Amino acid sequence: MLTRREAIQRAALWLGATATLDLSAAPKPHYHLGACDWSVGKAMSPEAFDLARQIGLQGLQVSYNTGKDEAGLSNQATLRSIRDAAKRTGVRVSSLAIGQLNQVPYKSEARTEEWVWNSVDAAKALGAPVVLLAFFSKGDLRNDEAGKKAVIERLKKVAPHAEKQKVILGIESYLSAQEHLDIMQAVGSPAVKVYYDFRNAADAGYDIYEEIPLLGKEQICEIHMKENGFRLGEGTLDWPRIARAVQDIGYQGWMQIEWASPKDADIVDCYRHNRQYLEKLFKF
Repeated sequence: MLTRREAIQRAALWLGATATLDLSAAPKPHYHLGACDWSVGKAMSPEAFDLARQIGLQGLQVSYNTGKDEAGLSNQATLRSIRDAAKRTGVRVSSLAIGQLNQVPYKSEARTEEWVWNSVDAAKALGAPVVLLAFFSKGDLRNDEAGKKAVIERLKKVAPHAEKQKVILGIESYLSAQEHLDIMQAVGSPAVKVYYDFRNAADAGYDIYEEIPLLGKEQICEIHMKENGFRLGEGTLDWPRIARAVQDIGYQGWMQIEWASPKDADIVDCYRHNRQYLEKLFKF
């Protein structure tokens, strides 16, 4: 039997140890920082990896295809050149993107179904867990119920393939957070999530500080850090408040810098500034 004094001493020691353990083991947000290859002027090019290394980035979001090369990363030689560049530079392929869907809409062009299906295989081969599907310009889904319905049906067909390959299809559009949630619910697959862009949402007139918690970390696969025509921190978005909102939902993962440079500015210098700004803001 412990004496009262011994019991108090042991309890104090246990509480002290517990407090120490809790403090040291407290989880910290974990982020990775990359950039879109088209934003550094080298879409689907091995040269983008050299630029990313100069900037000090951990990864690149790589274009799946371009207007001049629709086969893109489905061409094994092209895919191999990207994989070799990643290995040579130490810069990861963090995700893929099909920006060409802005000109050849997923909602209406039959050949885009093959692009999306094949992009899943390319992502798997490159170790990239996310493929961004773009819905802007000709592919815009706002006020287009028929277009949204077509997209849902096509996503239903490709989603099982993405699930099998453990690849997420991220929808980036001018739709609201609730409209994105409605599409995801209609598709009914964990392989379909939102690719969130704060600049796009603000430009479309949405309250991003309501949208971020509405979506939550489980429905956001990656995020763009964009300030069209300005370096990050020098445009109109409140990045410190955005950082707090992102941290509040517990998001962890990739951030991709996109279109965050003034016209004719040096890309490497601008993106180094953007990287350093985000590193301080999110305390990488």
